[in-house]
Amino acid sequence: NALSNLNWGKRAYAVSVLCAATAITLPAQTFTTLHSFDGTDGYLPAAGLVQATNGDFYSTTTSGGTNGIGTVFKITPSGTLTTLYSFCNVDCTDGYFPAAGLVQATNGDFYGTTLNGGASSNCADGCGTIFKVTPSGTLTTLYRFDGTDGYFPAAGLVQATNGDFYGITTYGGANDNCEYGGVTVGCGTVFKITPSGTLTTLYSFCAQSGCTDGESPAAGLVQATNGDFYGTTGHGGAYGHGTVFKITPRGTLTTLYSFCTQSGCPDGAYPNGLVHATNGNFYGTTAGGGTSPFLPGAGTVFKITPGGTLTTLYNFCSQSGGVCPDGIDPLAALVQATDGDFYGTTYEGGANLSGTVFKITPSGTLATLYSFCAQSGCTDGIGPLAALVQDTNGDFYGTTYYG
Repeated sequence: NALSNLNWGKRAYAVSVLCAATAITLPAQTFTTLHSFDGTDGYLPAAGLVQATNGDFYSTTTSGGTNGIGTVFKITPSGTLTTLYSFCNVDCTDGYFPAAGLVQATNGDFYGTTLNGGASSNCADGCGTIFKVTPSGTLTTLYRFDGTDGYFPAAGLVQATNGDFYGITTYGGANDNCEYGGVTVGCGTVFKITPSGTLTTLYSFCAQSGCTDGESPAAGLVQATNGDFYGTTGHGGAYGHGTVFKITPRGTLTTLYSFCTQSGCPDGAYPNGLVHATNGNFYGTTAGGGTSPFLPGAGTVFKITPGGTLTTLYNFCSQSGGVCPDGIDPLAALVQATDGDFYGTTYEGGANLSGTVFKITPSGTLATLYSFCAQSGCTDGIGPLAALVQDTNGDFYGTTYYG
């Protein structure tokens, strides 16, 4: 499954290694399931939501829909869902498997990516696309990757202050030093694309010996107030477990940090993206690594300065009582809320072994807000893969991959 490459830290774990005690949680939170997908309207939503200027939320599902391989949808804050587009209309030249979220541009339209499809024969399933879709569902394919310019655009786009969009591809590019599906491929790229569809490859990863500049980025970029972009690679770096990097709008890349500086990766491994906080620093999660006393490698939350000084704020599976009641495998980036704290999800762990929603202060105090599969039959969902979004009403909205 192509999507498995996005889940750097997914693992099997043994219940027997954990102790029993009381987990630290907040008082019960109000949780509402707004919509349960049935396949015809989409299946396996791997992306988070974006709130549009009209107040509704927009996103994608990786599978399902009319043709079975992905949709664009909108959903109202009260839960009325409308499928706007089903991918793979004719020979999949419009792409398929949209695994990333959308961004609403200043012109009001939404821009996004598909992992596969397009017109290229250089990739077995097509190299992926970039598309524009109107709020009413009219889709235009802006660009089809051919492998040399990137392959498998796994993350969403960010619209920069200059009006162009910036993003990454997990594979492809100029340096064929990585492996995907048993085939040697490029190690990923950073690119720029204009609203009309002109694409420029800014950087191809693994340009340095040993891929010390990183490889296989799978998370989106963020633009800082200084105009530069910051991001992460899931692998590569000086120790092979991922990096944090900075790249200028013209493509000059600087590796700020390489994870797993010591045996056991106490500083984390396989980072999942960044959020630029109001204090000027960046915050993120790693899917692996950390110093859990119960399950080493359960993941971390970290802070990193623009200059590259990293501080590990929290190690998941630090609480006893069941199987990691505070969660394991944080596979998504954080969101900073209006209260200044950060909110996020873990894919596994929690009171019901099915993932959590948590909040963490800038200093590192974590509280579990919700554990999924708290309802019979897991009608509240299993396994959140994506980041949350805070509504203008203060509440948070998100998706689960299963359940």
